[in-house]
Amino acid sequence: MSLAPRQQSILEHARERGYVSIDELAQAFAVTPQTIRRDINQLAELGLLRRTHGGAASAASSIENSAYGMRAELMREEKQRIAEAIAAQIPDHASLFINIGTTTEAIARALLNHHGLKIITNNLHVAALLSAKADFEVLLAGGTVRSDGGVVGQAAVDFICQFKVDFALVGISGIDDDGSLLDFDYQEVRVSQAIIDNARQVFLAADSSKFGRNAVVRLGPISLVDKVFTDHAPAPAISRLLHEQKIQLEVH
Repeated sequence: MSLAPRQQSILEHARERGYVSIDELAQAFAVTPQTIRRDINQLAELGLLRRTHGGAASAASSIENSAYGMRAELMREEKQRIAEAIAAQIPDHASLFINIGTTTEAIARALLNHHGLKIITNNLHVAALLSAKADFEVLLAGGTVRSDGGVVGQAAVDFICQFKVDFALVGISGIDDDGSLLDFDYQEVRVSQAIIDNARQVFLAADSSKFGRNAVVRLGPISLVDKVFTDHAPAPAISRLLHEQKIQLEVH
């Protein structure tokens, strides 16, 4: 099936940026939001885009994550709202795990007004952000350093397992329709599993583009977490699952 020129342009925008909003596309092409929604629906039916609340995301590979720079820009405002909501529930003088991800980096920035936190992380960017606070204690896991600043490997797992903390603040690459938490790097998943296993409460930060997104490595069921923070209510099947598992859903 050949695509109309506008649909081809929408697809190219999504591939370049990872995410496009309906409002910005409507303005760019001088058409109504309803017209853009029809285009997005047709592209999604062809498997070329993924519909999200308020826009569409690139139908990326299930075996390779998007580039770090693209992930950092995707859903930036939504991540900031999620980060602020999570930070508001973290008391001063708490102990935290923070894992790899651009959303957890937004959480780190939102925590800078706190006092007396102890943070254990395998994220170089988080460590750099939070170590600037003189009253924070920041511990960085050792291991293999990835190009996006994540630290993975057995050494990182062993380091994490030495602690028992108040909160784990975790991000994820995708959430399957059956509630499985998904990611792309099995070594990263091993560290995240250790983080979840050694925290008293687990807060999952997941913007709405993560729901229904495919990734090849299964971290575990969503029942591992205590609260899910997102920017838009997920599909009814996921909402029912959260209710059945008594997982608190916070939409911001």
